[in-house]
Amino acid sequence: MLPREELLKGVENRDSVARVIDQAEQAIKTWEVVVTDFLSPPELAEINRVFSRLTDVELVAWGGYPQAERQRIAIARSELPLDQSQVDLVALEFAGNFLFDTASHRDFLGAMLGTGIVREKTGDIIVLGERGAQAIVAPELAEFLEMTLQQVRSVPVKTQRIDINELKVREPKKKELTTVEASLRLDAIASAGFGMSRSKMVNYIEGGDVRVNWKDVSQASSQVKSGDLIAIRGKGRLEVGEIAVTKKERYRIQLTRYM
Repeated sequence: MLPREELLKGVENRDSVARVIDQAEQAIKTWEVVVTDFLSPPELAEINRVFSRLTDVELVAWGGYPQAERQRIAIARSELPLDQSQVDLVALEFAGNFLFDTASHRDFLGAMLGTGIVREKTGDIIVLGERGAQAIVAPELAEFLEMTLQQVRSVPVKTQRIDINELKVREPKKKELTTVEASLRLDAIASAGFGMSRSKMVNYIEGGDVRVNWKDVSQASSQVKSGDLIAIRGKGRLEVGEIAVTKKERYRIQLTRYM
C-alpha cells in the first residue's frame, strides 16, 4: 500500500491529506474511481504536491469551471483512464429578487449550511447580484437543497438544478507586466506586481495577509520562483512567470496579476 507516514511528513492539512490517502488506497484496491469531497485551494495544492511522488495512482481535480477554487478530486489506478467527466458535480441556481436586499457570498453559503449540510459537500458559489446566485454541490445534495432552501436573507428563492454549462462565470481580469529587481525577495516582487510601496507590502506579509502557493508566508525575505502564485487577502493574485537574469545581474520577471 501507500507509504502513509512518509507522505504525511511535514504536511499542514494533515486530516485532509490522510483522508485522500485512504481514498487512494481504496481506488488501488478496488480498481474503481473514487471521488473526494470538495477541497480548498491550500488542501488541493498540498495534495497535488504529496501525490506527485507516486506513480501508481492518478488524480484529476475539477470544480465545474476552469477557475473554480473549490474542487473535488477523482482518484484511480494509473492504468485506468481518468478525466474531468468522472468528477461528479451538480450546479444549482438560487433565483430571487435581491434588488432591495442585497445578498453576499457569505449570505448564500450561510443559507446553504443552515439547512444542515456540511461545507465539504459544497463547491464555489457565483453571486449574480440582484438575480441571486449559482452554486456547485455534490450530486447527493441537489434534491435536498431544491426542497429545503427557500429563502436567503429576507428574500424568497427558487432553488433548482441547472446544466453546468449555464454557470455565469466571469473571466478574471488580468494584467501582464514586467519588473526588474535586484533579488527574488517576496516583498520586492509582490510590491511591483500589486503596485504598492515595499513598506506597505511588508506590513501585509508580516500581518499574515499574504500566501504563496496557498501557504501563509510571514517573512518578507522569502524567495519566490517561476510558477509561484502570490495572493493577498482582498487584493487578488499574482502569478510569477518567466525569470531571466540581465547583463547587470538583475532579475527580469514576467508577472500576471489577476484582479
